[in-house]
Amino acid sequence: MKRHIIIFSFLISQFSIGMAQTGTPYIHDPSTIAECDGKYYTFGTGGGGLISENGWSWHSGAERPGGGAAPDIMKIGDRYLCIYGATGGGLGGGHSGRILTMWNKTLDPKSPDFKWTPAVEVCNSDGMEDQDAIDPGMLLDPTTGRLWVSYGTYFGTIRLIELDPTTGYRVSGNKEKDIAIDCEASDLIYRNGYYYLLGTHGTCCDGVNSTYNIVVGRSRSVEGPYIDNVGRDMFHGGGRMVIAAGDRKTGAGHFGRTIVDEGVEIMSFHWEADFDQGGRSVLAIRPLLWKNDWPYAGEQVKAGVYEIESERRGYSLELAVDFVRMQQERQGWFNRDQMQQPVKPVANQTLDEVKGGWPEGNIAVRCSDYMFRPWQRWNITPVPQKGGTITGPYYEIKIEGTNRALTATENLELTTCEFKGDESQLWRIEQLIDGTFRIMPVRIPGQQEPNSRYCIYSAGDSTPTLAEYDFNSDNSKWNFRSH
Repeated sequence: MKRHIIIFSFLISQFSIGMAQTGTPYIHDPSTIAECDGKYYTFGTGGGGLISENGWSWHSGAERPGGGAAPDIMKIGDRYLCIYGATGGGLGGGHSGRILTMWNKTLDPKSPDFKWTPAVEVCNSDGMEDQDAIDPGMLLDPTTGRLWVSYGTYFGTIRLIELDPTTGYRVSGNKEKDIAIDCEASDLIYRNGYYYLLGTHGTCCDGVNSTYNIVVGRSRSVEGPYIDNVGRDMFHGGGRMVIAAGDRKTGAGHFGRTIVDEGVEIMSFHWEADFDQGGRSVLAIRPLLWKNDWPYAGEQVKAGVYEIESERRGYSLELAVDFVRMQQERQGWFNRDQMQQPVKPVANQTLDEVKGGWPEGNIAVRCSDYMFRPWQRWNITPVPQKGGTITGPYYEIKIEGTNRALTATENLELTTCEFKGDESQLWRIEQLIDGTFRIMPVRIPGQQEPNSRYCIYSAGDSTPTLAEYDFNSDNSKWNFRSH
């Protein structure tokens, strides 16, 4: 929350930079997403928040007392700890701020156990010092069990304090430490021996003119120093870009990390302004990727025609049909006269030239060398109206120019048949932390529960099937190429 705001109004290449969540995902300064009894929750400035049944479609209804700004939420044991800033950030014209914590057994406001404990102050700023107690973010260190909080704005420093994870109180005798400048809305995460400080850089709360973006530094110690990719200390203004504006959305701020599965992570944040939603501030969720132990925002597949390429060998998913040769006027390489003749481009093979030889009914699927032939070109379409998960919308996958859809079968095989909209013909396409994708049917015929285990798996160079997802195997991983 920017220090100078006095009034807050509520409100690829081949891939898209990020499709908007559906429903009414309007929020500012969202907390890290928390799960409670099968639902997802995030809380924002002003006391309200959003709830989702599936992580894709969001609506208002989350409740948090105390008002204030920029909360964070975390489950510790069997309770939920909430931390938030009261005043500060220039709200009301000053920088006198307080940060408070409170607990609840549940986040469901309809539960009989829903009751927030009285808020407890853990730190403050007096409005005179070069610091502003607002925008807290929590980290429960998985290596030590210690609970850390970073907080602060552009008005001064980002500070670090330690809380007791059993009480939510400040650890007795803990002395705050300055760890960064030139950012706000910070968050701490841990991975592979590094602590990461995510900060929001730029200006906020100015709608389509907001320049918010998320930057990062890392350290081997939670107390810093936090250094970026070119050796700059965040205490001297450093920071590597994680995500900036794109796809008619601007002002990325208030990072939160959620681990969905092994190799599947997402980052939540808000866009200060979604141009396609009237410039409103909205919740955003993107894949979180890692390269050389640096985090960056991933991408969701947008509508288009793609080669679906196996990471295992580089072969491509295709219909199991006969190869149809293309006719070409050819000249020997020794014919020097061809150097003086005009070039005649060769047209792509068309669907009409090959589909007459395809069998009726179902056609199986295999992998082979990609030749941009009609039986290898897949039309991928997001269908958010049919649902999704916290990682993105569901997709239809069809052979270009046909209604022949990729379909999961009861015996864990792949086929193609007329698209009827069954859940066995809907797919989760999720970008993994290494940039590849896993492709999972929403439901496998004969199984009672929606599918959460089986993905398209390259059992052999030319043999795709459905098998249990294994992030450590390239058999589970696919790429999408637009040719």
